[in-house]
Amino acid sequence: MNITQVRGATRHVLRVHFHLAGFPPSDAGSAPEPPGLYEHLLGLLHGITPRVQALPPTDADCDVTGALRYFGHDPYGLAQLIRMRALALYGVDTTIGSAGNRLLAAMAADATGPGGITHVPQDPEAVAAFLRPRPVGALYGVGPALAGVLVRHGLSTVGAVADTPLGTLQRLLGGAQGRRLYERAHGVDERPVTPREPARSLAAEHSFARDELDPERRRRAVVTLAGRIGERLRAEGRIARRLTLTVRYADRSTTVRTRTLAEPSHHGPVLISAAYGLYESLGLERARVRGIALRAEELAPEAQATTQLSLDPVDERARRVECSADRVRARFGPGAVGSAAAFADRR
Repeated sequence: MNITQVRGATRHVLRVHFHLAGFPPSDAGSAPEPPGLYEHLLGLLHGITPRVQALPPTDADCDVTGALRYFGHDPYGLAQLIRMRALALYGVDTTIGSAGNRLLAAMAADATGPGGITHVPQDPEAVAAFLRPRPVGALYGVGPALAGVLVRHGLSTVGAVADTPLGTLQRLLGGAQGRRLYERAHGVDERPVTPREPARSLAAEHSFARDELDPERRRRAVVTLAGRIGERLRAEGRIARRLTLTVRYADRSTTVRTRTLAEPSHHGPVLISAAYGLYESLGLERARVRGIALRAEELAPEAQATTQLSLDPVDERARRVECSADRVRARFGPGAVGSAAAFADRR
């Protein structure tokens, strides 16, 4: 029996992407969306179903299983209703994917042009027809590194991965990761749509005792802030998609730089690398810096993340060390374990 017939074929999920003017923030001429617009759009979705999971800043997942009979529509009809209401009430267009679980709904939305709706029927033949021709990199959790490894082994499409025996994938990737990839290639995703309020942001700031001219001290402050942000994210079970660095100078002027992470993360080295890159992009030389602030934005629950399947044993060891350090800090206090940069600043 096909794996899609056994699991994950009883729900109806929509991935809704709102086309908000301010996102992504790459075009300087883009007008920002009115304050609270995203929250209003979530309220619109709550008018359809109470099972709405916010995916800030522009997306949301909706479990509309219980709403189909109430509205007398099929999932495609409900998607049309959402699109019509968003346009009529807020002037916001949407792109919507509809399927039997969150994985397929998100992939359907990604494969849809702006303002369109793509529905993937729940029968195994339709799921296979949608998934199999897609490049393996389109599968959630498959980043560039893993996609390269799979392609080198002749697995360039989702269909090729689905046809590969589970044991072969587990020998190639490891037990848990091989099974996860095998299930995703067959369209299996058991994650529920969990209603929760949209996450905001999380910030840390460092003020120097005097206007700081030393580049090394400023760099250490940036590294320390990124480490502190990572600790708090992991403690709260959240991940960040974007970092914003703000540098405040002696004349009270500020410079702000923002960077979107390749994948949402709370992993210390990822955050530190991104924050350090932001600082280096400023090209500061003799600037008199009074303070530095780092903000993690577009936060989301850790459980909803699509985890990149890692092939790097060094990365896995680093994550285990990081978890151990977090446990030490939780037991003995935040100063029990720290980065070398933070220690140097305290000397």
